[in-house]
Amino acid sequence: MLPWLTASSSELIAGVRDTSLAAIARDEMLGLILRGELAPGQRINEPDVAARLRVSRVPVREALRELESTGLVYTRKHSGVFVRTLEPKEVADLYDLRSMLDGHAGRRVAGLPERERRALIKRIAGFLRDMKAHARKHDVQAYYASNLAFHWAIVEAADNEPMARTYRGIVQQLHLSRLKNLSRDIGMKVSLIEHQQIIDALAEGDVDRCQALLSTHVTAAHGRLVERLSQDPS
Repeated sequence: MLPWLTASSSELIAGVRDTSLAAIARDEMLGLILRGELAPGQRINEPDVAARLRVSRVPVREALRELESTGLVYTRKHSGVFVRTLEPKEVADLYDLRSMLDGHAGRRVAGLPERERRALIKRIAGFLRDMKAHARKHDVQAYYASNLAFHWAIVEAADNEPMARTYRGIVQQLHLSRLKNLSRDIGMKVSLIEHQQIIDALAEGDVDRCQALLSTHVTAAHGRLVERLSQDPS
């Protein structure tokens, strides 16, 4: 499953035999947060979540503790648990870390055997076609999802599970900062060119160029976001 999506409640309950109640509660709340149904700054009502899942509040509390450890929620003494609102410095730091991870993943996949590289290229080229189609329709949310799928495919192909877990957490936190901007075109045309350059470098097996392109692409994406917000801070 992609790192910015979670299963629906019905899908989670269907797998209850293999999943703890706390994990089900965690994924349910994670889905609500990443879909924007629980907005940054909003209080999470434990009884409501427990009633929705038909469980006690114990697994819900355990789930909230786990979400807090990922940086998605925080506890305010005597007030409850709230979805985090990221400060600009936190967003910049996360983009900085993501830039390094994307670059490292790019270096690893560019060094894969040709057969594996070709399979990856075919996959991410499909995501790029989707991105172009969404851009033509000005469907920013769909474009953003395909964009993330493009990068996640590269991270998966790098075959480093600790890195993938870290990357997933970063993407989820950054998603909080993007929710209110998912109706805005933030440099899609330039971004499409950058993604094609990444594919070209991967096709050539150029590890240095692939690493550099992915790293600078993420940094540039953050720059475009900051510039857009400075022009329209609402």
